[in-house]
Amino acid sequence: MEDSREIGLAAWCEAQTGHPQSQLEVVSGDASFRRYFRASDGQRSLIAVDCPPDKEDMRPFLLVADAYQAANIPVPTVLNVDLKQGYMLQTDFGHTVLLSKLQQRNARQYYQQALAILPRVMQVTKTAEGALPKFDRALLDRELALFKDWLLMQHIDIDWNDQDDEIWQQFCEQMVSNAFAQPQVGVHRDYHSRNLMVTPQGLGVIDFQDAVIGPMTYDAVSLLRDCYIEWPDDLVSELAEQLRVDLQATGQLASDVTPQQWQHWFDWMGLQRHTKAAGIFARLAHRDDKAGYLKDVPRTLGYLQKVSAKYAQLNEYHHWLTQRIIPAWEQA
Repeated sequence: MEDSREIGLAAWCEAQTGHPQSQLEVVSGDASFRRYFRASDGQRSLIAVDCPPDKEDMRPFLLVADAYQAANIPVPTVLNVDLKQGYMLQTDFGHTVLLSKLQQRNARQYYQQALAILPRVMQVTKTAEGALPKFDRALLDRELALFKDWLLMQHIDIDWNDQDDEIWQQFCEQMVSNAFAQPQVGVHRDYHSRNLMVTPQGLGVIDFQDAVIGPMTYDAVSLLRDCYIEWPDDLVSELAEQLRVDLQATGQLASDVTPQQWQHWFDWMGLQRHTKAAGIFARLAHRDDKAGYLKDVPRTLGYLQKVSAKYAQLNEYHHWLTQRIIPAWEQA
């Protein structure tokens, strides 16, 4: 059943394109308040976006889209926009998300393509309205808190005690310190296989409206330790190391950053991101009635367990996660 906003979007698209839109085709509902539909101008397919202005501001998307295009990053072209109504028309990258194409035999090739885009993303630190927001302490704290607030307290309903709090606070401090120890660069912030489109021209980048200035390994670990698909450690390490070499070759990363230092940054950045992701999946289930995201929590917890086992500094956290949190999740 079409709702009033969908009807309004169809009418607006007709006015912009001069082409009747008998029925918009649903593309995705997204994990936010945005919705995407497939429209047409009579000659080509277009993407129509419904972004309710009382719930989400489209301007960050528009500003970053312009900055990314100027940096030769393959993003959709915005054709028409109505900020007051929260409607937008943009070019269509097609139906094929990278996740749907990934297989063992082609993963290296696709990931090399995706990693090759990241140095350009890192160079975008401002838009026409000024510097991108910083991935600051407050944002890091909010992201980490999602795990405790939504997965542990809301979903698991854990009986939180002083020892839990001590271990948790120490872990959070370690994650924040690691984030700030890295070069601070332009970060897409949601760079993974569901936000990369496979097109005849190569990969296209979407969902970049939350771009910030932040830790250099953030997008790389988001891509290579994807919340939706898992790859062997040796492949992940090989690709991450190649990015380090490439960034040093272009002068974007200091030549004295060793493979060991880079791997440490990468691994711990992954711990921070998967902590956040597990919390977001629980929030989507409980706040937004999108329970399907809970199926991705075990993969994020698996990453946390496996990676934390590698570092002596995280022994107490690893034991807590393995002996207390994961069993509680399984029981819940």
